[in-house]
Amino acid sequence: MHPLSTKIPGLVWGYVINASSGRATRFSPETDPTDIRIDEGSFVWLHLNLADARCTAFLENFPGLTEQARAALTTHEAHAALTVDEQAFYGTLVDFQREFDATTRDIGWLHFALSNGFIITTRLQPIRSIDPVRATIEKNAAKFRQPIQIFEALVVEFQRGIMSVVLELTDELNAIEDFVYDSELRDERRRLAPVRRVVVRLHRHLRTVLALMRRAAAADDDELPSGFEDVAERLVNRLEAADNDVYALQERARLLHEEIDSKLSSETNRHLYVLSLMTAFLLPPSLVTGFFGMNTSSLPFAEGIGGTLWAVGFIAVSIIAAWLILRRADIL
Repeated sequence: MHPLSTKIPGLVWGYVINASSGRATRFSPETDPTDIRIDEGSFVWLHLNLADARCTAFLENFPGLTEQARAALTTHEAHAALTVDEQAFYGTLVDFQREFDATTRDIGWLHFALSNGFIITTRLQPIRSIDPVRATIEKNAAKFRQPIQIFEALVVEFQRGIMSVVLELTDELNAIEDFVYDSELRDERRRLAPVRRVVVRLHRHLRTVLALMRRAAAADDDELPSGFEDVAERLVNRLEAADNDVYALQERARLLHEEIDSKLSSETNRHLYVLSLMTAFLLPPSLVTGFFGMNTSSLPFAEGIGGTLWAVGFIAVSIIAAWLILRRADIL
């Protein structure tokens, strides 16, 4: 559904969820913004596409949204943020972008604002976590009796997405590890670099979301939306478990990188060692040939057939002498 074909600006989908009956009614493309009603015992979920420039004007007239919440819904800033203020909860969640036929490892941003009667989510690119939550509402809307529970479901889906990525990255690290610890030396740093980049970004964003979630849960009770404390505690536990797995993966990737560097350094040192030996063996013959090639008069063996043989003999003797010296010095 193209966002411009809907009367509600940027509408991807919207639901009215009746908490008492456990039923969800989806908005049609013809639903007028003035027809949105939040009755007692129900709440609204609107998911909007920020590519529609009309969203800002629509959100300015949405009842119950503070100026800060509207700014959080329409921002294009790419960092996580969570704020609790006067029974409202708003900010930006990190997630994975989704293509038409598959999910990606690219980081995307989901903006949200919720109160006791509504939850609004906005995004620029399609986000992975949104569709599974919508499918759950279609099948079993009774699971969601408060807007904060939809927020919880979105974060849980993000955590599941992280675990899927962790399993994929683990398989990639296993394949790299097999080559790294093989007897044949192979430089796997090019394959390892994208894995480390994804893991580092995930760990950074997870730590940020965890810190923000703990700070939001520490707010005054009169500022928290209904049910927020229990939801925050469950989400912190889930995200901590995911962060531990990501951190373990990060450490494993770091150790693999160090092992690759160590093996390459050892190989480089071995090459330098061989090169040094060749230099040590060739230096005495160079002195001999330099001696016989000097443009000075009255040099020994400058005349006669036997001069070449003497020169070859001196070269052989110098190589043997160099070998004996290196052996005595425990270099060979």
